[in-house]
Amino acid sequence: MPALRPPLLGTRHMVVAGHYLAAHAGFTVLEAGGNAIDAGVAAGIALGVLQSDLVSIAGVAPIIVYLADRNEVQTISGLGTWPRATRPDQFAAAGAIPIGVLRTVVPAAPDAWITALDQFGTMSFGEVAAAAIRFASEGFVMYPLMAEIIAANAGGYRRWSENERIYLPNGRPPLPGELFVQADLGRTLQFMADEEKAAAGAGRKAGLAAARAAFYTGDIATAIVRHQKENGGLLDAEDMASFHVAIEPPVSIDFNGTTVYACGPWCQGPALLQALKLLDGIDLAALGHNSAGYVHTVIEALKLAFADRHHHYGDPRFVDVPIDQLLSAEYAQIRRQLIRADTAWPELPPAGDPRSLRAMIGAGSVEDKISHGAIAASLDTSYACAIDKHGNIFSATPSDISSSAPVVPGTGFVPSTRGSQSWTDPNHPSGVAPGKRPRLTPNPALAIRPGEYAIPFGTPGGDIQIQAMVQAFLNVAVFGMNPQAAVEAPRFATYSFPDSFEPHTYHPGRMNIEARIDGAVSEQLTALGHKVEPWPDWTWRAGAMCMIQSDLTRPLLVSGADPRRPAYAVGW
Repeated sequence: MPALRPPLLGTRHMVVAGHYLAAHAGFTVLEAGGNAIDAGVAAGIALGVLQSDLVSIAGVAPIIVYLADRNEVQTISGLGTWPRATRPDQFAAAGAIPIGVLRTVVPAAPDAWITALDQFGTMSFGEVAAAAIRFASEGFVMYPLMAEIIAANAGGYRRWSENERIYLPNGRPPLPGELFVQADLGRTLQFMADEEKAAAGAGRKAGLAAARAAFYTGDIATAIVRHQKENGGLLDAEDMASFHVAIEPPVSIDFNGTTVYACGPWCQGPALLQALKLLDGIDLAALGHNSAGYVHTVIEALKLAFADRHHHYGDPRFVDVPIDQLLSAEYAQIRRQLIRADTAWPELPPAGDPRSLRAMIGAGSVEDKISHGAIAASLDTSYACAIDKHGNIFSATPSDISSSAPVVPGTGFVPSTRGSQSWTDPNHPSGVAPGKRPRLTPNPALAIRPGEYAIPFGTPGGDIQIQAMVQAFLNVAVFGMNPQAAVEAPRFATYSFPDSFEPHTYHPGRMNIEARIDGAVSEQLTALGHKVEPWPDWTWRAGAMCMIQSDLTRPLLVSGADPRRPAYAVGW
């Protein structure tokens, strides 16, 4: 399949990120002697500046790393918890998690980045944040997608004076080509770097701890907590001071000899694995790439994964998630029988019972009260990955928007509003509870086929994320595409599930398909019962896949950077 862009090739090291300047920031760190973790953190922090409409430096940042010298994969949760003062009954009575400060959970990204540096990196916070500080303080050239997003959400930015001041300079959305400066955000990052430098005499780890303390117990924390108190928020100083991200083993599956890794069921990563495990027992190549039979089969597998996500997934500190059974070959074999070649599920299928190895729990679908409102834009989030000359791998999906809650004055950022991915129903596995993590959509991934290749991959896109990731991975693993062709290939998506974001809209049977796929395919899918709606030939709604394929038989790196958004690769 021809690609618009050539796949970038390298032999030393490579970075791919959701914005070209973030990829450059990570590459500069690699050139300076940093490892993949240093470079990935540099790119991730830069995304919080360059895409601050979609990514907050005080948001979420789930991470997966592969450590070559240990042959080991680890994850960093990068997701904050609901404040201690949270009252689930308050949200249950309201029936909604309102826009504004009540959506705030503890900001996790700063701790995630610094934990990655402390445990697996080699450089200081100041070194890896240097590019982000310059992008914020000196500005960068506004690009079309960010200008479009800010303009589309201008009403949200006007709700709060600080948001309006930063994102609507001169009283209007910035235009492509104009310089966009975020001076307060630059000062926040510089303050963390300065605190690190002041403590660096006691060693690198002491410096990193000081940078972290600047955010969680120092002046930045004070500003966040004061703003929360003044505006009716729930986050307090103890929530900030006691918070730490978790370093956890990944969950994984075998897909025809390739091990695919994801973060745990506090995010939707295991649903990616469930969908792949369902498809692993089907001859996809025989169906033909993006044929009606292929699209139908992938969509139906995704529906089954989303059904289990809705019924079972939640913070495993609070919910007994049967993750081993959900990802088992035995359970996949039973659930796979629900994929019917001649008929689409008209709504979200029933969840299964993995503990008892039953294909379905009951005969119904999701609860009737779920809204059937407009389809969510699924814009927020970005992605960055890196591989260094030693074979270390970094994969991260930072997120959180800046138009749904107020900027903390003087800081330049909105603290994580990821509470919007919880449910007001206290009986839901992802229901609101103090100290609990919401069920997160951002989910980095990593695939390793021993002796052949290793691939970090991910995308923005809310609930579209795992759908784009499944398709791009299959394009490589089943159809033999190079990474660039794999991320550019036309995509499709289902909306036949409750959206992860408040108000959890639900569109039974709905699917969208990029118009580059033959129109006859859409007609055949309609005949199978899908409610098919067209997308343009290329749409940001289909995600912005990034990946790097490391050839384990020789020193060769091959990139894939999605032209649907300003994603780019830089390598040597």
